[in-house]
Amino acid sequence: MMFNDENIVDTIIKRTIILSFIIIGIIIIGIKNPEPFVLGYIFGVSVNILTFKLMEKSIEKAVTMEPSKAYGYSVKQYMIRYLIYAIVLTVGVLADYLSILTIVLGLFMIKIVILSMAVVDQLKNKFK
Repeated sequence: MMFNDENIVDTIIKRTIILSFIIIGIIIIGIKNPEPFVLGYIFGVSVNILTFKLMEKSIEKAVTMEPSKAYGYSVKQYMIRYLIYAIVLTVGVLADYLSILTIVLGLFMIKIVILSMAVVDQLKNKFK
């Protein structure tokens, strides 16, 4: 899981945090009352990063297990992550001080960063 002597998970998280600061800046500048949007975004991104780290740890553990035990363990970890997402979305809907829109955006940031890294790599390879 190494990429240029650095853990790819850490690279993805660092890029997510950098992109998040940019997005928070845009929200603060572009929206009249930014607090619920910023809080929602921070909540969503924080949970997204934590579940991504949880996925990393569960994969590291699952590859050391017997295949039959690894399957059950992986399914349990998968369900736990989706339960966390369900709780976060429920809180987002019920809490009037959070924007559900920015919570959902925050929950997708890791995916956005991974996809953008793949696009950049493809463009680099195309122009070499």
